[in-house]
Amino acid sequence: MSLLPESASFEELVQDYFLAVRGAGLMLSALDTALVTAWAQEGVPFEVVARGISRSAEKALWDARPGEPVLRSLRACRRQVETEIRKYRDLSAGQGEAAEARTSSKKRPARSWEEVRHARLCAALRALTERETALAPRVHRLLDTVLACVPHEPAAMDQQEAWALMALLRALPFPERRTVWRDARTGEQQLMTARARRVARRFRLQAAVRRRLDMKET
Repeated sequence: MSLLPESASFEELVQDYFLAVRGAGLMLSALDTALVTAWAQEGVPFEVVARGISRSAEKALWDARPGEPVLRSLRACRRQVETEIRKYRDLSAGQGEAAEARTSSKKRPARSWEEVRHARLCAALRALTERETALAPRVHRLLDTVLACVPHEPAAMDQQEAWALMALLRALPFPERRTVWRDARTGEQQLMTARARRVARRFRLQAAVRRRLDMKET
């Protein structure tokens, strides 16, 4: 999700992603930095925190005025990020309990964070075929190929979802694709670095596709 080197710290990854999605700023405030440090101590993957940031930003994106940052501070994402952290930790704990249970019974194992996200994405795509029948062939192909396997790590789940959204974008008629691209570019900040601009553009494009397809909760 980030274009920083693999050696970048958790804190650097979160700062880089937030500022890119926000569309403005070069560094975090002292209060926001303290919040990132607290999240780092939770020991969850960067992608879990990034998902909370992107979900918060996506909800705010369509209400932001032209030229305004999508989010005023990282603290605005706190509730959503901590919800994602709690989900991840609860599901991870459930997997551990399920592994112990399998030694003494045939109880069905708990699903992982990635399995829950994958199931929600597949369900959203199946629901999409009822609203957009013209997209049904593309959706069925995605379910049989790109989404045939459940990823085993957060970064792979993010990539899988991105591939699915881009495939659906390409399946739209050209005038609609052009509208989605235009919506994604609205509010783009020219003072951002090239790297941050790519991250921001990818976030806005995926948000615009979900908005067009009414798939906001995947």
